[in-house]
Amino acid sequence: MELYEKYPLSISNSLSGKKEKFEPLNPPFVGMYSCGPTVYNEVHLGNLRTFTVFDVVFRYLTHVGYNVRYARNITDAGHLTNDAGEGVDRIEERARLEQLEPMEIVQKYTFSFHEVCRIFNILPPTIEPTATGHIVEQIEMVKKIIENGYAYEVNGSIYFDVNKFTEKYKYGELSGRNIEELMEGTRALDRQDEKRNPIDFAIWKAVSPNHIQRWPSPWGEGIPGWHLECSVMGTKYLGKQFDIHGGGMDLKFPHHECEIAQSVGAYGITPVRYWMHSNMLTVNGEKMSKSKGNSFLPRELFNGTHPLLTKAYSPMAVRFFMLQSHYSSTLDFSNEALSAAEKGYRKLMNALDTLNEFKYPGKGKLNENLNTELNKLVAACYQTMSDDFNTAKTLAVLFEMTSRINDFKSGNHSLDSIEETTYNAFKSTFIGFIQEVMGLQEDNVQDSDLLDGIIQMLIGIRKKAREDKNFALSDKIRDDLKAMGVQLKDGKDGTIDYEIE
Repeated sequence: MELYEKYPLSISNSLSGKKEKFEPLNPPFVGMYSCGPTVYNEVHLGNLRTFTVFDVVFRYLTHVGYNVRYARNITDAGHLTNDAGEGVDRIEERARLEQLEPMEIVQKYTFSFHEVCRIFNILPPTIEPTATGHIVEQIEMVKKIIENGYAYEVNGSIYFDVNKFTEKYKYGELSGRNIEELMEGTRALDRQDEKRNPIDFAIWKAVSPNHIQRWPSPWGEGIPGWHLECSVMGTKYLGKQFDIHGGGMDLKFPHHECEIAQSVGAYGITPVRYWMHSNMLTVNGEKMSKSKGNSFLPRELFNGTHPLLTKAYSPMAVRFFMLQSHYSSTLDFSNEALSAAEKGYRKLMNALDTLNEFKYPGKGKLNENLNTELNKLVAACYQTMSDDFNTAKTLAVLFEMTSRINDFKSGNHSLDSIEETTYNAFKSTFIGFIQEVMGLQEDNVQDSDLLDGIIQMLIGIRKKAREDKNFALSDKIRDDLKAMGVQLKDGKDGTIDYEIE
């Protein structure tokens, strides 16, 4: 019997607002899609939480025996600054700022995203489609929506007709919004006069000749709508209806709501059976934002350079921190919380090292109560994770298992007092949940601290050389570090940061 049959999974479905038993369309196969990054900038810590959440979902589904096709897209075109399909193109705006081609920006920040995923041990999806790789399919879906009467063309742009759609289907079910509220809350936007209604959204957008990214279509040169991209890629690789779609809470409306409308408008079928949304990451009780100065980039955590940090934190300590809360709960980021997570992570890894050193000595006098307790802890790992991927409760079980491991190490209990099958199940479950499900691995913390210490020492020597007007030595330290891949960042008062390239 597969583990998913022994420990049936339940998911809090954002579409119904209820926790439901997970019943995939075609078990043991599972189709899963989550929204990936728009690659115009480095991912920040809030993005990282979402990617970590769905990494764990992917890991656990695989661990219990499902065959998962996991698609996570790369948005490399069409994402405008306003979610209604208006405003400035994010990638082109960045390209002009950095004086690069848009696809150079895409390459740069796609590579950066993959590197961050590697550092945080976020597994690659089984399919990673790009928007620019599916222009033909997007044009075909637009044609289908027009053919079904749910979209119209104005000056080369195609807009989804929300009012027409609601004559037969419901719009706003996922986010709990109604048409009247949306009409009242819609702001005056660029080209708003083109639309029949303010809440209509672009599924294909005409662009001017000076727009760098543009593709030919039956309606003239343009770019695909951001919402359309995910509908197309989800459909192509997972089918017109698939099992799970995930993303951050901020994408529920309008992005995911529009995805549903587009897919239903094209194919007449609800595209996703279970919608999952991860909640926000706050900082000291406040919403994370660049304007407040409390938005973190991953590298700022590793080198401790952000003004709100008292020290550097390792990638695995940060990953552990994110697992301490259920994905649907707000998670508050603070130095105190990170320090506690660092200790908790180290406690688990020490127990893992201890357990790996154990060898079953053979059966002695059976301690039935202990034997029963260990079997219950094994079952509890699966029961808590199968209850809507509750990593917080699962970590609590793993800490109980850690206490038992320490009891064996100290001699409070003897390994020969339990059944060999119990020992094997306990050991494989503890190791499997830490490494395979939670994705925690050994951090080279000492090496990282040593490297940071050496670089900081060289920065101090360079600062003294500059004060002494020994610019030759100052430049040599900077150039030698750069040759080794360490880029120093100089401010008015000296070196303020460094980046390992």
